[in-house]
Amino acid sequence: MEELLEILNEIDDSIDFENEKKLIDNHLLESFSIIMLIGELEDAFDISIDASEMTPENFNSVEAMYGMIKRLQED
Repeated sequence: MEELLEILNEIDDSIDFENEKKLIDNHLLESFSIIMLIGELEDAFDISIDASEMTPENFNSVEAMYGMIKRLQED
């Protein structure tokens, strides 16, 4: 989780990622940031994030992202 928070803070350190639960719904992460984030997550966690995974439910919070990462690592 700590590595995920570091990646998120590198992308935008003005967001309280630990407490925010609607990163996508509230437009806190814009499309360019999401594209950067996906690349960073794939590299850092050795996963492949398919288009079907790119949903608000998977990116609205750090917990949701972490859950997606863990799930993809198991596949």
